[in-house]
Amino acid sequence: MSLQAILSNFALILFVLTVVTGVVWFLDVFYLAKQRRAKADAALAEFDARSAKLAAEGVQPDTRARSALASSILKQPAWIEYSGSFFPVIALVFFLRSFLYEPFKIPSSSMVPTLQIGDLILVNKYTYGVRLPIINKKIIEVNNPQRGDVMVFKYPKDPSLDYIKRVIGIPGDKIVYKNKRLSINGKELSYEPLSDYLDEERLTYYKQYLENLSGTAHKILVDDRAPPYISPPRVFPQHELCTYNLDGFACTVPSGHYFMMGDNRDNSEDSRYWGFVPDENIVGKAFFVWMNFSNLKRIGSFQ
Repeated sequence: MSLQAILSNFALILFVLTVVTGVVWFLDVFYLAKQRRAKADAALAEFDARSAKLAAEGVQPDTRARSALASSILKQPAWIEYSGSFFPVIALVFFLRSFLYEPFKIPSSSMVPTLQIGDLILVNKYTYGVRLPIINKKIIEVNNPQRGDVMVFKYPKDPSLDYIKRVIGIPGDKIVYKNKRLSINGKELSYEPLSDYLDEERLTYYKQYLENLSGTAHKILVDDRAPPYISPPRVFPQHELCTYNLDGFACTVPSGHYFMMGDNRDNSEDSRYWGFVPDENIVGKAFFVWMNFSNLKRIGSFQ
């Protein structure tokens, strides 16, 4: 199995480990430990009877042997001891990762400059509702994604992959992307020019702007060398809600779906190319960089 496959099934692996170690722990507490206790009591009773007989004959019994006998019988087998030790730790990690916070690593430059390659981020798992692990079914409604949120979700084309982009459109929004400028429901977003951004990997500069998306100001990058034209994408569910032309595209976001784009606008494969993200694919809201081994200054909130 590849590393990618292992990572994509980590939640399932963690769940199985929690169940297995939990079953062993409960089995020991409520059954096996009692059996060992009963066996030890019987052995000690027999030992005490022999000791009493030796004492009656004037022989001093060995009390240390009694303690050693009890310890050897009551001692947990290694497989039970390790399972019992790991169970609370694994269960805690599973609970935290499934319902509270989950760590992710940024693998690509699609969210530059907000997120850099190598950023280790935390994702809030409950802000968009409590979901059952593994099957990702929402059981408790909390909040809905808002425009401007940085969201982790299951890639619609391959749910085994996790993607991270910014929420551009929520259900019912009419999105127009013309000449690399966004309009939502007929209102054009404001763009404040910033100093050019140097991509140190490609040794090239990009135009940088402060985009205001429903009150959420964030930096975006635009490559003036890339045309505004977006080639007609592969067919995706409800693709008829989008139209493409030489200047960009227009989409109406269907109910229960979200339109996502990367902040590195001309270097991001997002909803422009593979369509809308359904609510059931949502993983959580990204909000904090907890480590970047190449640049410790990256640590902190990016919202």
